[in-house]
Amino acid sequence: MYIECVTVCVNYADFLAHTLPHNKQHFDHLIIVTTPEDKDTQNVCMHHNVECLTTREMDDGVGGFNKAKGINVALQYLSKRDWVVHLDADIYLPPLTRSILEKIDLDKQNIYGMDRMMCPNFEEWLKYITKPTPTHSGWVYVHPTIFPMGVRIAEFMNKGYEPIGFFQMWHPITSDVKLYPDEHSGADRTDVLHAKKWKRKQRVLIPEIIAIHLDSEDATVKEMGRNWNGRKTKLFGYSTEPPIPLPVAKSHWKFIGWVTASTVGAAGVTWLIINFEKVTPYLPFVTNSP
Repeated sequence: MYIECVTVCVNYADFLAHTLPHNKQHFDHLIIVTTPEDKDTQNVCMHHNVECLTTREMDDGVGGFNKAKGINVALQYLSKRDWVVHLDADIYLPPLTRSILEKIDLDKQNIYGMDRMMCPNFEEWLKYITKPTPTHSGWVYVHPTIFPMGVRIAEFMNKGYEPIGFFQMWHPITSDVKLYPDEHSGADRTDVLHAKKWKRKQRVLIPEIIAIHLDSEDATVKEMGRNWNGRKTKLFGYSTEPPIPLPVAKSHWKFIGWVTASTVGAAGVTWLIINFEKVTPYLPFVTNSP
């Protein structure tokens, strides 16, 4: 079994720093896609020795965010000879994920999704990761009571359940689905269109695996899908502001002091000179540090 994965991560490095070290072990080839400006994501990938591609394809020219185009950039670099996974940057896969995928009977005619628990904030994540409660004990499934379960989307107009796009696993050769539909910029819409390339009976949940979705703000308090068209929520950490840079620093003249010149002439006139220096202040980027 050979599994390749693509993750789009734009201004999500604060989540990726927590999920990537765990998730990368499940895949034979993993590619992260971001923008040239997102240096934080590039640095996280470099630190964990994971391939990172940069592209401007996700910019729709009117301030929107087209996740599907980023996915398609990475898909061009995958062999697509066996299984392919699209995985969101804020999803944590449990430790037995790869082992389970290798042992269960997967049908190459299907597209697979999974359920997920909703971790509401950074503090709750720290409590879990320092004292983790296993979701599996050997091959005995442990009912998840760690976090609330995430919703499943059922759209009657689309004839039933559509695997939510945080995890979608398919076989490109058998299905002949090589690219993601990118005609819509909204992440929710493009995920549904991708799933609908398979018949209803071929859209299947993997019951043995339940992921954890990391949130910086409780999705039950604020509207669901705030980041579907680009990052708007606060950082996943101690900071409360979105991960955007501060204004560009501007140079100015700083008063240093008075300099007394030598006495001049018989009248003993003393000249006072004002001393300035040019200063360019350093404005750091907003960070995730406490």
